Amino acid sequence: MTDPRAPAGLPFAKWHGLGNDFVVIDQRSAPVRLAEPLVRAIGDRHRGIGFDQLAEIWPDADAAARLVFWNADGSQAGACGNATRCIARMLMDETGRPALALRTERGLLACEDAGGGLTRVNMGVPLLDWRDIPLAEATDTLHLPIAGAPVATGMGNPHCSFFVEDVAAVRLEEFGPAHEHHPLFPERTNVQVVQVTGPDRLRMRVWERGAGITLASGSSTCAVAVAAARRGLTGRAVTVELDGGTLAIDWRDDGVWMTGPTAHVADGVLTPAFLGAAG
Repeated sequence: MTDPRAPAGLPFAKWHGLGNDFVVIDQRSAPVRLAEPLVRAIGDRHRGIGFDQLAEIWPDADAAARLVFWNADGSQAGACGNATRCIARMLMDETGRPALALRTERGLLACEDAGGGLTRVNMGVPLLDWRDIPLAEATDTLHLPIAGAPVATGMGNPHCSFFVEDVAAVRLEEFGPAHEHHPLFPERTNVQVVQVTGPDRLRMRVWERGAGITLASGSSTCAVAVAAARRGLTGRAVTVELDGGTLAIDWRDDGVWMTGPTAHVADGVLTPAFLGAAG
């Protein structure tokens, strides 16, 4: 299932954005085919490296790179905002360029140095029609027929956002999986609980499909900002406080721009023995 770079093993980098952590594998020069068992093994926080998502960097003729995302359970994700910011920072540092484009399933995403160590990414235009999110049937995406009347938004991944009085009071470890698998979401969904804390400020906690509770989620943060603006609870530019820190979101005509910090934690090599056991 794998074609490890024996005997040297498989190089990787570890990054995080607000504690939302990633293993990054650069496939531009010596590609290795990844499969679900190896991805799950790398994602094991006790026997592997551990991550919320794994991101592959592939060459692309019209962009700085093409990105492929995996969840910790071995499933693939269409978008990962914080990983996109991390890899944008990695490639801007590598090339010395202040701006570049990355290709994901969302298309070409513009990325730029926002100054002060921050990185900004346009996560694309939000998907608001039930078919595009997708939902299982025609439904008002602003008021889903689910207890709590959450909002559905597509940001490359499906999102289900519940506005509550106190996010700390929600037992997310139970609430999240109960709604991730709701039949209205045929591809499962990310689940957010959101509290409005000011005219342009939100507090959010998140359960990510295929990963569970995470300290932050870029695409989820974009989704809740869009949901709050659609509900008339905030303006289109907001600060969102997550368990791992804060992100600035600006829903513009050309897409939802997300700005925040990134951190390069370490570089390492997965051993041939690990790769052989995982494969």
